[in-house]
Amino acid sequence: MDASASMKSLLLAASQYRAARTQPNAALLQRSVEVISGLKLTRLFASNQTLPSECLRCLVELVDDPNTSSQLTLTVVGLLSQLVSDNETREVLQNTYNLNSILANVVHRSSVNPIDPLLLPSIQLLQKLTYSVRVFHANANIDELISFLMYRIQSTEDELTIPCLGLMANLCRHNLSIQAHIKSMTNVKGFYRTLISFLAHSSLTMVVFALSILSSLTLNEEVGEKLFHSRNIHQTFQLIFNILVNGDGTLTRKYSVDLLMDLLKNPKIADYLTKYEHFRSCLNQVLGLLHGRDPDSSAKVLELLLAFCSVPELRHVLCQAILEPNMAGCGSTRLASRSKPSEPSVLLVHWSNQPLEASENCSTLALELFREIFEDVIDTGHCAMAERFVDLLLPVLLDHLHVPDNSLEDLLLRKKCERMMKATDILITLCADDILKTHVTKVLTANKCTYLIEHHFTCSGIDFGFGTKLIDSELSKLAAEVILKTLDLMSKLKQLVPSMEVSFYKVLQDQRLVTPLAFALTSDHREQVQAGLKILFEAAPLPDFPAIALGESIAANNSYRHQEAEHVPKRSHMQVATTCVNSVKGSIVCPPNEDAATFNIQDLIQKLQSGLEMKESVTDVRISEIMDVYEQKLSALASKETRLQDLLEAKALALAQADRLITQYRCQRAQAESEARTLASMLKDAERKNEDLETLLKAQQVESERAQSDIEQLFQHNRKLQTVAEEHEILKRSSIDLLQKHENTERQYKDLQMTCNSLNKQLETIKRQNESLKQQNDKTVSQLLETEEHRKELHKQLQDKEGKISSLQQKVKVQEEKLKAREKEKTDMEETIDILRKELSRTEQTRKELSIKASSLEVQKTQLEGRLEEKEALVKLQQEELNKHSHMIAMIHSLSGGKLSAETVNLSL
Repeated sequence: MDASASMKSLLLAASQYRAARTQPNAALLQRSVEVISGLKLTRLFASNQTLPSECLRCLVELVDDPNTSSQLTLTVVGLLSQLVSDNETREVLQNTYNLNSILANVVHRSSVNPIDPLLLPSIQLLQKLTYSVRVFHANANIDELISFLMYRIQSTEDELTIPCLGLMANLCRHNLSIQAHIKSMTNVKGFYRTLISFLAHSSLTMVVFALSILSSLTLNEEVGEKLFHSRNIHQTFQLIFNILVNGDGTLTRKYSVDLLMDLLKNPKIADYLTKYEHFRSCLNQVLGLLHGRDPDSSAKVLELLLAFCSVPELRHVLCQAILEPNMAGCGSTRLASRSKPSEPSVLLVHWSNQPLEASENCSTLALELFREIFEDVIDTGHCAMAERFVDLLLPVLLDHLHVPDNSLEDLLLRKKCERMMKATDILITLCADDILKTHVTKVLTANKCTYLIEHHFTCSGIDFGFGTKLIDSELSKLAAEVILKTLDLMSKLKQLVPSMEVSFYKVLQDQRLVTPLAFALTSDHREQVQAGLKILFEAAPLPDFPAIALGESIAANNSYRHQEAEHVPKRSHMQVATTCVNSVKGSIVCPPNEDAATFNIQDLIQKLQSGLEMKESVTDVRISEIMDVYEQKLSALASKETRLQDLLEAKALALAQADRLITQYRCQRAQAESEARTLASMLKDAERKNEDLETLLKAQQVESERAQSDIEQLFQHNRKLQTVAEEHEILKRSSIDLLQKHENTERQYKDLQMTCNSLNKQLETIKRQNESLKQQNDKTVSQLLETEEHRKELHKQLQDKEGKISSLQQKVKVQEEKLKAREKEKTDMEETIDILRKELSRTEQTRKELSIKASSLEVQKTQLEGRLEEKEALVKLQQEELNKHSHMIAMIHSLSGGKLSAETVNLSL
């Protein structure tokens, strides 16, 4: 069964059940509710469609009706608790259908019977509804709900205690009227005592709920000053961080983060946190929570890190912990590699690159945290330590700047625009430093920026064709912000990136820039006005800048705001009947007006085109001027059309709000009538009781005289009890001292265990080193044997060469004797002398070559002898190290209780 069919069957079953409340009709309606619950249509109920709205109204009416069966109400409450997981659906249920007051009425109705099965799921649903939402104290049944919650919290602990504490924490947070109402109640001191007693509970969830309520109610009072005093605040910080790290689940972690964020808003407590000695180790543990795969929990952790950035000292510590985790965690013995995936920076990059379909806004929070980190790095002048992180982050930022497909839904397009905005903010922040700016210029191109601006011109509805439907106004505002931020980035990089300057000035002279620039200059936000003025100062001197069109657009925006201001008092004085009629008419009339406006613009364009085609032959100089005037008028008409559409949307919202007020009025009127009946019956009962009390008063006067004598006896007994109480306090103090001594001994025992474990680890490492040194020694011995054999071979070769040299020397001597004998016959044998001279020169050359070879062999011999000496020295050093290790092992054995001596340890070669 599809969604629409299941919703229609639900409405039909509900109408049948209202007509006849029989068991078959109730079973049919319950089955229809279970079918819708199984389809999980959470996002569909957040839309403004008629069928889902009717289904929500039907479900709320079933819960509000006291005649609905308890089993059916339980099923409907289960479906509503599934629907409130979506934020938009939760807002619709709160604002349009006033589900908070209805559920408070259900709790008040069910509180008569403590074992009512509807009580627990109703309180749990109220806790989900009111989380991070301010509840109006003036709503119906809120006072009764607060009284019930205080009564249940102070009663005996059961399954309702934790949900009641969580709901009370939601109601008290950031709600001064409810806080004042609770403080004005008579039993508030007993309530404070109960909450303080919960701080020592074993359940961390109960502890964080109680601490959250106490911080909301007593932070600026005497009880809060004692609880969050400088003597106790460090223990409170340790308690909150323990709950945050070791909590019972995502819910506990959410409330602990909210509590710490609320405490950080107090300047005194923020200053205490900067002086907290264990903050660095706690921060490392909080960063370790980003390892989890739960996006909801990681989003709350990122919110907490952003809250730390609001305090400059904490932001600097956080920056060091993210960019230099080894330096921040230098007290630990763990070693971290350069690109370890568990580093906080890598985890933040992972969360910043989440898909658009993710339910939580982890990516946006991570990008905002990056901007805070880089601002701190630039302010403190430590840009060098962020360079590796920038190289890791830039591809992710460029991925965020990638233009999406046009097939995305409006919600995903808004998410994409927000991420583009955050990524551009980071790039602008990086451009504030010259070193980091160079990294940006390496990856960012002019084509990327111009393509991004062109896409957003189309996305924002500026570059629309006449007759097409305009884009959502919220999306167009986001796109305009992205355009302005991209232009700001281009202005900072125009001198460093090729062709960036040409593209920048080309965009500044584009007619389509008028709408985002006018939006920025007429904005309520200071940053947007400053960005618009920067771009205006850059663009105003250009020849083709559309200054007139910009003025008309600014004037149109101002007139639209003036009309909005005039319409506000008129809407507040609208009557209920006219609202109903106008809501019906508006739903019928609005689309034809929109179609008529687009039709008129199309007709005007066709007339202009036909007139130009007929007068093509006529060359008039003023045609271009006429075209400029018509283009300006068309742009003004288009801007007026957008303003009219915004007005129509605002009126539709006002009509929907009036319908909601009518339904609320009807519910309140029915409740008031029932309350009037109950008050009349209570008045009659009071008159009867008054008569009875008159008779009782006389009897009580007699009893009062007796009570005075009893009071005197009680005073005496009270004095005795005071002496016993003093003795009890003395015993308490002695027990506290004994507990502190016991804790100190436990800490010393744990420290000794830690030292013993560390010594055992060192012993294991030394054993491993000893084995490795043995292996190295064996290798060196084998290498020494090989070198010895090689040396012997070289010695044999040297002896052979020396024999050859000696034989050659003998030959030289024989030749010299022959020369002396033949010198005598010089005159007779000149021809033979010349021949002998030639032979002598040849023999001398051979002798020189042999002497050179002999000298080279001697050099090799000396080198081999040096190597042998180095190897022998190495062996001696290794032997000494082995002796040292044997002494260390013997000392370790003696420390651990063994009797092993240094002589028994065998580490020799």
